[in-house]
Amino acid sequence: MSKPSDHSRFEEILIDSIDEAFSSLGERVKNVLFFQLENKFKLTKKEIPYKIQDFSDALERIFGSAAKNLEILIMKKLHQKITCSYKWQGPSWLVPEVTFNEYIELLRVSFEDENKIGEVEVWVDGEEPKQFV
Repeated sequence: MSKPSDHSRFEEILIDSIDEAFSSLGERVKNVLFFQLENKFKLTKKEIPYKIQDFSDALERIFGSAAKNLEILIMKKLHQKITCSYKWQGPSWLVPEVTFNEYIELLRVSFEDENKIGEVEVWVDGEEPKQFV
């Protein structure tokens, strides 16, 4: 079963962002992390984009509460590649809390679905922004 090209592109960008975040910990640490994910948690590098919650759970088991810092770093790396801005419809005093999994899914949907309801802008690697309404 083949994935649509936009879907594949998003997964490549996500894996690249994870790779960059892991690399910031050092090349050896990055290699050990991917090894642990594959051998201890049965999660290959290619499967991560399809199993974000499993990935997040594995990071928490490896790093404990410090996993959140690594997730934030991954989100920052991903945000540098795909920027999504969503116009908040709620009151200004209420700031929505978004989990790692929700953030990845929001960017995935924004990247892949041009028929989204709401106003979303997406930038990919510095290209001209696309606005979806």
